[in-house]
Amino acid sequence: MTTVVAHRPGLRSWAELFVCELKMVARDTAGLIVPIGLPILILVMNASAAGQQAIANGRTALDAYVLPLVFTMVVATTGIINMPSFLAYYRRSGILRRLAVTPASPAMVLIAQVLVGVLQTGIGIAAAWVLALLAFGAKPPVHVGAAVGVVVLTMAAMYAIGMIVAALAPTPNSAVAIGLALYFALGALGGMFGGRRSLPDTIATIGEWLPFGAAVEALSAAWTGAAVDATHLISLSASVVIGGVIAAAFFRWE
Repeated sequence: MTTVVAHRPGLRSWAELFVCELKMVARDTAGLIVPIGLPILILVMNASAAGQQAIANGRTALDAYVLPLVFTMVVATTGIINMPSFLAYYRRSGILRRLAVTPASPAMVLIAQVLVGVLQTGIGIAAAWVLALLAFGAKPPVHVGAAVGVVVLTMAAMYAIGMIVAALAPTPNSAVAIGLALYFALGALGGMFGGRRSLPDTIATIGEWLPFGAAVEALSAAWTGAAVDATHLISLSASVVIGGVIAAAFFRWE
């Protein structure tokens, strides 16, 4: 009797899958440009005026408000809109179902897509930061380590929310629609359109507890040298846990 041993995919297989996912994202012109172009447009529109308003520790409104908002937009656009649409397409086209009967796992596609999204997010943040630094005289965060930690936690939170969208959306188009609606809702409550101070107090407080507003506030604190509020870190961490649990419970491979 012959025993067939299934070989687990090695590093070469992971690398090839990552490259394939990277090519898929690169061919999606709108999905490639919007997560980087839209935040940079917001930066350019607000940088000149904000750069003249001193806030604290030598940082201006550009450093304290605009850059945290722009960074959060880059992360949220990629995590909530882009990634779910690709996963919904793979499920709808049967790619995940076919992978399930091979040594490769559908989870490999998920991990590769997340890694590509992280790369895209890093490029978007780097592009915004270099532009702000060279063209508008932006300054680095007072607490660099805290700022980096908040960005990483924000990425985890936004991708967890994106996984909920990917789990519940039946088609790629519905994934984009749900992602856009969720993105703009979280963004509006988190200060993307004129800041939370223009909102009624109750709504502004809710927006601060949600992941978009929490990310902006936490980054702003790190940039100006203030202590990052534990409430904001708890909000982002709770988004990671809740998003992961819901996505795991409802995600369908086919």
